[in-house]
Amino acid sequence: MQKQRSVTVLPFIVAAQFACTSVWFAGNAVINDVIRHFSLSAEVLGHLVAAVQLGFITGTLLFAIFTVSDRFSPSRVFVVCAFAAALCNLSIFVAEGFTSLMLARFATGFFLAGIYPVGMKIAADHHQQGLGTALGWLVGALVLGTAFPHLVHVYTAGFSWKWVIAVSALLSAAGACIIGFFVPDGPYRSKSNGFDPAVLLKIFRNADFRSAAFGYFGHMWELYAFWAFVPSVFHTYFSMHGQENGQVALLSFLVIAIGAPACVMGGYLSRSWGSARTAFLALLISAGCCLLSPFFFQMPFPVFLLLMLVWGMSVVADSPQFSTLVARSIPPEVRGTALTITNSIGFTITILSIETLNYLRDELSSRYLYLLLAAGPLLGMLAMKRQLRKT
Repeated sequence: MQKQRSVTVLPFIVAAQFACTSVWFAGNAVINDVIRHFSLSAEVLGHLVAAVQLGFITGTLLFAIFTVSDRFSPSRVFVVCAFAAALCNLSIFVAEGFTSLMLARFATGFFLAGIYPVGMKIAADHHQQGLGTALGWLVGALVLGTAFPHLVHVYTAGFSWKWVIAVSALLSAAGACIIGFFVPDGPYRSKSNGFDPAVLLKIFRNADFRSAAFGYFGHMWELYAFWAFVPSVFHTYFSMHGQENGQVALLSFLVIAIGAPACVMGGYLSRSWGSARTAFLALLISAGCCLLSPFFFQMPFPVFLLLMLVWGMSVVADSPQFSTLVARSIPPEVRGTALTITNSIGFTITILSIETLNYLRDELSSRYLYLLLAAGPLLGMLAMKRQLRKT
């Protein structure tokens, strides 16, 4: 009976995760319009994404230190943060320049800390078995939510860019309502006794946790930098081949969104392969894409697009499996804190990789820029030795 209830709840968690994470890349989807509106330079792309990531890091760090999702109802935390993220997303409308724009995106990222990792915590509290599959659906929803603003931009191209921002904010508010009305706290939730500074040291003393977490950190070096620069990759390809680039928004949506079914497929594959092997395979493929990326730009467009789609799948298919490995390596009473601190460190790494690419884009040929991303999955595979030995 309890298993049936958890299965029933999962679609609501997935729908809410998709809706709320649409605010994540809302600014990135309309970056060219934002640049024109605020009279900014092209390098603002990296800064805009980094502002959201920094807000997310700050939020996850504070949530972890004060064990927010372990001390308080995770469902209520999700609802409050989803409504707050919607309002912060809309605050772009009253921004007057670069500083206020960055603050708006920072605040949005801050409240996303109560959505993505807390959503995983809710799912883990409802699934004692089959967590890898459940998180496959959940991270798939995150991927689709991340890509969705690009699709909205395709169909609102004839209107103001503010439509993309407004639609994503409304979705976030809808996600809050879904969790509030349909998703109670899970039956496997263990409530924390309160803030304990020793918790973080206790978590990192766990060798299984370190193996999973450091594999995840390598994955994160590549993931958000890839997502942030997907439109730039297409612009570069079309520029090199003298082709029109009017479909960049749709193509960017396809490359990012295809990661959603990849996460779900990875979740089902993990049932027979195990989460560690599934994550390792995804790291191996995405590392290969990074290393071969200079040759991508020389390919005919159908081949180039196919390779980009493969990259879009492999770059994120391992994410739910890393979250599963982290969640399983930690006692239930500190699971939320472990997931949150892992996210905090992982997203700190994303800022470094995004800003590295942003800085070097004028120093290196665009063909060779994405070779730098290979360091993440290669190091991630090395970190996973302990997890692989256990399978």
